[in-house]
Amino acid sequence: MTTTTQVSRHKNILYFAIGSTVAFMLYITFVLTPVGACFNLDSGSNSLGLSFSYSKDMVLSFFESRSQEQLQCYSQFLQIWDAIFAIIYTLMYASWIVWLFNNKRWLALIPVLGMVSDWSENYIELIMIKTYSNAGAINESIVSLGSGINSFKWLLSSLTYLIILLGIIIAIKNFFAKTR
Repeated sequence: MTTTTQVSRHKNILYFAIGSTVAFMLYITFVLTPVGACFNLDSGSNSLGLSFSYSKDMVLSFFESRSQEQLQCYSQFLQIWDAIFAIIYTLMYASWIVWLFNNKRWLALIPVLGMVSDWSENYIELIMIKTYSNAGAINESIVSLGSGINSFKWLLSSLTYLIILLGIIIAIKNFFAKTR
């Protein structure tokens, strides 16, 4: 039996999920894309974190194809704008999971772990940028660590998408079961 308070709370979670989805789209459009333009190139990868994994050669190529100003911009992007983006997408994914799986709120930990992985991978990228800027080289171990954390982040993201997709399928199934 659901109480009025539970229904109201469930509705508020839905409103928050919708609002955070709108914030997610607006942030990508009006903040992330324009701010990231200072380090983007016409060809090649524009972010190490967008590939599932990377090698030392990929990282060196990424850094060598950019000026010091572009690397500084990328560094600032990772420290500020990408960190904020991780908070926004985590709130969005977690709120949808909580709304779809009311009795399994622990599933919202998956996107939170993804956010922590994203922040950790960004920190490793910042170390690589600093090392490259100071010495013109990077350590294979730090690249491997960053790549491993990045792969873990993408596995958690995939699991998050799978959980949300499963929740949508269950919600649709339940909706059609009620209308019979």
